[in-house]
Amino acid sequence: MPELQEIELQHAEPVEAPTQKRYFTRFTRHQRSLHAVLFSTFLGLAATGLPLRFSESYWARKLAAGVGGFGAILFFHKFCALLLTLAFLVHVKDVFQRGIFHREKGIFWGPTSMVANWKDVKDLFGHMRWFLGLGPKPRFERYAYWEKFDYWAVFWGMIVIGFSGYAMWFAPFFARFLPGWALNAALVIHSEEGLLAILFIFSIHFVNTHLRPDSFPMDMVVFTGVESEEEFKKKRSTEYARLAAEGKLEARLAEAPPSWYVKFSRIVGFTAIFIGLTLLVLTLTAYFS
Repeated sequence: MPELQEIELQHAEPVEAPTQKRYFTRFTRHQRSLHAVLFSTFLGLAATGLPLRFSESYWARKLAAGVGGFGAILFFHKFCALLLTLAFLVHVKDVFQRGIFHREKGIFWGPTSMVANWKDVKDLFGHMRWFLGLGPKPRFERYAYWEKFDYWAVFWGMIVIGFSGYAMWFAPFFARFLPGWALNAALVIHSEEGLLAILFIFSIHFVNTHLRPDSFPMDMVVFTGVESEEEFKKKRSTEYARLAAEGKLEARLAEAPPSWYVKFSRIVGFTAIFIGLTLLVLTLTAYFS
């Protein structure tokens, strides 16, 4: 019997060990922290700005009564504005520090840049053809064209909405070198641009980021900072192929996110989406009433 068992072991087919699922870093902890400040303060600005914009609405008056009046709402609005401004300035500092002082390639131009290029134009029209069944699905780099559009929409909003908001906040200072009509225009610009930003983020951005078939019901990478190799290949196949060809793929290897952190991130994400959609409904209700 021992001899028979030895013969069977010698001729047995080798059993392949299960391959371990690999994860790759997409966002650093610093980038995720700035995004956390961004979306939390934006929710705060929306939740406080909308009652000020539609102060005659029933829900706005009830909210004001529950928190101590419209003066309290304005205080929290300004507080969120300060935090968001600080995060924006830190981001701008990081970009210029990496691009100018550290001479990091790809910050202002190239496949890893947030600046739109000719490939984004081709991807846009290629995506439209794919939607209509007239061509293959485009292969995307580190950032797709809609992600760049989202980025610059927020960047534009920070400048326009931010400047008009501070012009109203510190009106005596700005009145020293701005005419009176400019301060009146700042009120209109701040109100309408803020409303446009809320409608964009809570509809277009939510759909592009979380409700696409590739990410539904939620894209977790901005919370965990990592994505699986299968997800990497599927969503950003051109970037995956480029890093593999350059021999830089292994440098992006990361640990799998803890299950508790994934669950916690889902709770935070779904809560943010619920608040955003609720504010969107209240905005549309107040706007068309």
